[in-house]
Amino acid sequence: MSFVETPTGNLHYEVCDLTPPWIQKPETIVFHHGVAGHPAMWTDWFATLCAKYRLVRFDLRGHGESAMPGEDFKWSFDGLADDVMRVADAAGAERFHFVGESIGGTAGIVCALSHAKRLLSLTLSNASPKGGLLGNVNVWREMVRTGTQKKWAAQMMEWRFYADALDPDTYDWYLELHETCSMKICLDLADLLLKTNYSKELNNIRMPTLLLSPDNSPFIPATVMHQMHDAIPDSEIQVFAHSRHGLPFSHGKACAKVLADFLRRRT
Repeated sequence: MSFVETPTGNLHYEVCDLTPPWIQKPETIVFHHGVAGHPAMWTDWFATLCAKYRLVRFDLRGHGESAMPGEDFKWSFDGLADDVMRVADAAGAERFHFVGESIGGTAGIVCALSHAKRLLSLTLSNASPKGGLLGNVNVWREMVRTGTQKKWAAQMMEWRFYADALDPDTYDWYLELHETCSMKICLDLADLLLKTNYSKELNNIRMPTLLLSPDNSPFIPATVMHQMHDAIPDSEIQVFAHSRHGLPFSHGKACAKVLADFLRRRT
């Protein structure tokens, strides 16, 4: 296991470099998962991209093998962006492509605004610049208060995936992530999202940007991602049919192919 030290706890990350020797100085892609997610969600992406790129994935703070924040920890998107830069530094990536989903995508927006010189491209999947645009997030706390985490987990799976999206073993694995994650961290991150608004700054994003949108996310309507496409000058958008908020996991191979084509054409 590889860890990068930060003043508020270690972050676990993995580097996958399967590029053949004839690809000199391969570029790096850094992947950022969302709330109650896991780096393994990028597995199908890796199969498509590993022959050309170094691939880096990490556990969001408070998830997986990364450190749990203390009780007085203050979440911020500047802090999440700093975590991305620390992981990239540890992986030896001075400049890199960024892929983020859900809150990881919002963190990517901040990276693109605050660390523009380091990003070669930006890919946002089922993400929003403004928490107030998110559907259903504001009911999480009430769901947990009046029910159980298992009830919340089951509802989240319905919001993430159509019934035919995953095989039973894969479904059970993802469901367990939701049943065992820290609800305090999930709720803290939801609160962070809800008070966030980078909408007016999107036109300052200058690197090539790819937007991957579900056609039926209960959290991020496709209209929100189309609005981002209109606001970000150098952006393209791809909407995936029969997909919900778990798009990058349920449609990993298709998403990776779209990204590979985008990077081939635009960078």
